[in-house]
Amino acid sequence: MTKIAIVTGSVRPGRQSLNVASWVKSIADRRSDAEFEIVDIADFNLPVWGEAMPPSYGPAQSAEGQRWSAKMAEFDGFVFVVSEYNHSITGALKNALDYLSPEMNNKAAAFVSYGSAGGARAVEHLRGILSEMQVAHVRNAVLMSLFTDFENFSVFTPTEPATAAVEPMLEQLLPWTKALESVRAGQFSPVGANA
Repeated sequence: MTKIAIVTGSVRPGRQSLNVASWVKSIADRRSDAEFEIVDIADFNLPVWGEAMPPSYGPAQSAEGQRWSAKMAEFDGFVFVVSEYNHSITGALKNALDYLSPEMNNKAAAFVSYGSAGGARAVEHLRGILSEMQVAHVRNAVLMSLFTDFENFSVFTPTEPATAAVEPMLEQLLPWTKALESVRAGQFSPVGANA
């Protein structure tokens, strides 16, 4: 069964990331074509990345980094819950991604974001990071506003348009995830490879 991680993007006290992830999972669990699991980066207590070698050259030396790497390697695809800080992703999410490389290669990702502008600017930054990590990211995303999807900017109350956007996002993510499973299995040959 295809496994999708719903990855939180914030670790600070009072964050909404875990609430949003739980909401996404409640909708995703209605599907029968994949298994969904919340992966909370706060559970891994990752120190600021300072490894001697980049992750593309070898695994992390720290126990926290190894545990995080092993967890992310379990999944075929990802839904990133992205909160926008200073027009970008959180430092915690960037730090967590810096620990990874082969665990992410040839997998697919989608985004659920929130912020004053729906988190769109943060998602655009994350798309660039994931492209470098060889992660295919789908177009459809769930963008939520702090003004409409959070009562008093603090209580998560998703609107109907936000809720309606989850399924189309998953409908793009799952086919890409399945297609990339065959790439990772070596069942796909690039055009001209046999010429």
